[in-house]
Amino acid sequence: MQVACIPFKKTGYFSSLISDYLDENKKLKPFYNRFPEIEEFKAQIEEKSETYAHANRKILNQALQQQYKNVKASKTTLSNISALIDKNTFTVVTGHQLNIFTGPLYFLYKIITTINLANTLKKSYPKNNFVPIYWMATEDHDFDEINYFNLHSKKFHWNRVAGGAVGRLSTEGLEAVFDTFSKELGNTANAKDLEGLFKKAYLEHKSLTEATRYLANELFGDYGLVIVDGDDVELKKLLIPHIKKDIFDSLSYKEVNKTIAALETISPSYKIQVNPREINYFYLKNGLRERLVEQEGVIQVNNTQIKFSKDELFQEIEEHPERFSPNVVTRPLYQEVILPNLCYIGGGGELAYWLEFKSTFDAMKVSFPILLLRNSALLISEKEYKKIKNLGLKPADLFLNQNTLINKRIREISNIDIDFSGQKEHLKQQFEALYKLAEATDRSFYGAVKAQEVKQLNGLDRLEKRLLKAQKIKLKDQVIRMTALQNQLFPNKSLQERSLNFSELYMEMGDKLIPFLIKALNPLHQEFLVLKY
Repeated sequence: MQVACIPFKKTGYFSSLISDYLDENKKLKPFYNRFPEIEEFKAQIEEKSETYAHANRKILNQALQQQYKNVKASKTTLSNISALIDKNTFTVVTGHQLNIFTGPLYFLYKIITTINLANTLKKSYPKNNFVPIYWMATEDHDFDEINYFNLHSKKFHWNRVAGGAVGRLSTEGLEAVFDTFSKELGNTANAKDLEGLFKKAYLEHKSLTEATRYLANELFGDYGLVIVDGDDVELKKLLIPHIKKDIFDSLSYKEVNKTIAALETISPSYKIQVNPREINYFYLKNGLRERLVEQEGVIQVNNTQIKFSKDELFQEIEEHPERFSPNVVTRPLYQEVILPNLCYIGGGGELAYWLEFKSTFDAMKVSFPILLLRNSALLISEKEYKKIKNLGLKPADLFLNQNTLINKRIREISNIDIDFSGQKEHLKQQFEALYKLAEATDRSFYGAVKAQEVKQLNGLDRLEKRLLKAQKIKLKDQVIRMTALQNQLFPNKSLQERSLNFSELYMEMGDKLIPFLIKALNPLHQEFLVLKY
C-alpha cells in the first residue's frame, strides 16, 4: 500500500542534473531526445521504425534463440523473442551488472519498471508489441562491485581471484557463499525457497552469465522478460562500423567532450559521470579484458605485449568483432544498434551519463532512446509504519539529515518554545532604530552598532542551541527511537534500495513480493514512493 509520494529532488538523494531533467529544464533539451511521457512514444516509435535496420531483427532473434536453448523459459518470454522479428515490435530495456543474487534491491525496481512500462505502452499503442529487456553486463570487469550481497546487515562475499569479463567467470567457489547464506536464512518456507533459488542458480550453472540468466528468468520470466547477453559474436558483427568510427576517427571522444563542456556551462553543480577516452573499447580474449590505447601510431592492448598496426587492427575488427568490448561510453550505443529500442530505464547515475551521449548517437546515425528514471521505493512493514505514526513523524521526515530530523521533532514536541526566531526578529527591529540614530548623528557609530547586533544575535543562537541540547537530553527516549528507526530504514545513512538484498524482504513476503511491487510501481509516475507491506 502506498503511504507517501515524495518528489525525487526533495529526498536529498538525487543530483541537481537529474532533478533538472525531471523538471524538464529547457537548457537540458539538447541532451536528450524525448521526455518520458506516454504521448512522446508515438514519435519515438516512428523514428525507430525508420532508423532500425529490419535485417537486424532476424539476427537478434537467432542470437536470442541460441542464448535461450538451455533455458526453461515461459511461453510469454518465448513469444516475445519470436515477436522481435515483427516490424511492429519494440523493446524497452534496463541494464545491470551480474551482482551475486541480484545485489542491491534496486535490481528488482529496474526490471519491474521495465516490465510495467512495456505493459503501459501496450495499452496506449495496442497495434504494437513491446518487449521488456534485461541487458546483462556480462562484459564488465569490475568484480569487486558485484561479488557480494547483504542480508541482516551481514555481507556475503565471494572470495576469488578474477580477471576478464565477469560473465565468463566460473561459478567455482560459490559453494562457500551458499553454505554461510543458508545458515543465515533459517528453516522457514520462504527461507527454503531462497536457498533453493541460490543453489540452482549458482551451484548448477557453470558461468556467472548462465547463473544470472537463470536467476532473472526464475524471478521475472512469467512476466515475459527477455534477457540479452551482448557477449555474442553475431550481435557484435552489427557493431563493426561503429567500432571503427570510435577507434579510427575518435568520434565518441570528440562528441562526448563537446557535450561535457556544454553541460558544464549550464551549471557547475552538474557532476560529470564519465569521461571518454581516445579509444572506448577493451580487447577481450581468453580471460583478458584490457583497454586499447594508441601509442605512436600503434594500437596496444594495455598491460600486455599485444600490438596492432592500424591496418592489422582494422582486419582484427572485421574478423573477430567479438574481441572488442565496449566501455561505459560505447555500451549504450551497442545496445541501441542491436535492439529495436524505445526507452532506456536506469538510475540517476546512469541517466546522468546517458545525457552525455546524444551527440555521439546523432553522429553515428543511431536513434537516441527516451530516458526514464527507474522507480524507487522505501518499503516499510506494518510494525515500522506504526512506529512512524507513534513518533508523530511523516514518512517524508525520515529522508531528512538525522540531526535535522531530531532537531525538527524536538522543537515540535517540546513543552517549551525552543524557536528564538521571534526574539531575533524583535532584536533586529531594535537595532534598526539604532542604525537610524547612527546615520543622523555620527556615521562612525554605525560599525559599533553592527558589531553589537552580531554579538547579541550570536548570543541568542548559542542560547537556542543550549536549550535544544537540554531538551534532547530530557526527551532522550524520543531521540533514541527516532534514530534507531531511521538507521533501520536507511542502512549506512543511504537509501534502503542501495543496500538491502531482495532476500531480506522475501523472508517476510515470500512469492508475494514481486507481484506486490508490480502492482505498486507506476513507471511513468516520477516520484519516490513509500510503500507499506
